[in-house]
Amino acid sequence: MIILVGPSASGKTEVCKLLCKKYGYKKFVTTTTREKRVGEIDGIDYNFVSTDNFKNLIKNNSLIEYTQYNNNFYGTEKNNIQLNTILIVDPNGLKSFQKLNDSSIVSFLLTCDENARINRMKERKDSIEKINERIKIDKVNFSEEKTNSVNFIIPTSNKTIEEIADKVNNLYKDKINHQN
Repeated sequence: MIILVGPSASGKTEVCKLLCKKYGYKKFVTTTTREKRVGEIDGIDYNFVSTDNFKNLIKNNSLIEYTQYNNNFYGTEKNNIQLNTILIVDPNGLKSFQKLNDSSIVSFLLTCDENARINRMKERKDSIEKINERIKIDKVNFSEEKTNSVNFIIPTSNKTIEEIADKVNNLYKDKINHQN
């Protein structure tokens, strides 16, 4: 399993999409209470649920991990775990998966300079208020002490999505092959 971690607009979602298309990975569909963005599809991009439904998943111990980010819940349901999947999580989610001590789980931190991230968020039509809020929150959530346990760090500011996806795939395959 590939785990992608990174601040807003670091390239996680686009890299995940390309890895699925080019290399045949499957996106691990996480569950969220956040509103759908334009073009997102329930069950493909996320499992979109109400806050009450999400709280029932917590109560029923159906989640490996969950977090609250930007006033929305995000979580990974136990019944969605499969081989050859890619999962996007925050640093807290990463820690939950690392506690599983599964050597087939390989994590990648995608880093990106702030100006590039701001431009990307503007391109996807995020409001200035939301952009500023995300930048502020990400400075805390993606500090070095919270992300230093990843297997690989990939700077994304000056790379194409294809270059990043190829690098993730190659590093993942090398790590998995060296374990066998």
